[in-house]
Amino acid sequence: MSEIKRTGTTLDKAKKVAIMLHGRGASADSIIGLKDYLDLEDFAILAPQAVGNTWYPYSFMAPDQNNEPSLTHALHAVGELVEEATSAGISSDQIYFIGFSQGACLSLEYTSRNAKKYGGVIAFTGGLIGEKIDLSKYSGTFSGTPIFIGSSYKDMHVPLSRIEKSIEIMEKMGAATKTLIFQDTNHTIRQEEIDWVNVNILSKN
Repeated sequence: MSEIKRTGTTLDKAKKVAIMLHGRGASADSIIGLKDYLDLEDFAILAPQAVGNTWYPYSFMAPDQNNEPSLTHALHAVGELVEEATSAGISSDQIYFIGFSQGACLSLEYTSRNAKKYGGVIAFTGGLIGEKIDLSKYSGTFSGTPIFIGSSYKDMHVPLSRIEKSIEIMEKMGAATKTLIFQDTNHTIRQEEIDWVNVNILSKN
């Protein structure tokens, strides 16, 4: 199990859980800092810390074997948090995933491999993982889960084409998707993204 940072409401009292996944070179503490901007009141917040501050060593579009066994370990770490939440009585439709960059990719990959009705998936710049997208990895149905991806039209790490393909796949799996693509080249989280997810995902239910 990765080191887990915990904040917000305690899991035994929470009705909603946010699993927050940091980007490459960042930390659990840094992604938790987003709580000051996101509408996460009453959420239990769980943020795992990646070993060496990276979930997998190479680009998310590198050949699969290059990112193993790190990627498998990362997906397992996320799965353990989901299991912890469900064991505490939290239903999957009250579990939310929030990630930036590498953490956004991991959020999308985990939920697509384990699709069901989640509270929401918020991916600040990310796409499904793999040199080529392997549809055999993905199973289940999202049953209307809201999935958000925000990014630059020309991000230095995540091509728009991969975002579009990821959205196409997740929609076929029953997700209710939304993209906000910005006419800049910044690898960042924008206020417009924060505002959209607060109103349309985090404040629902």
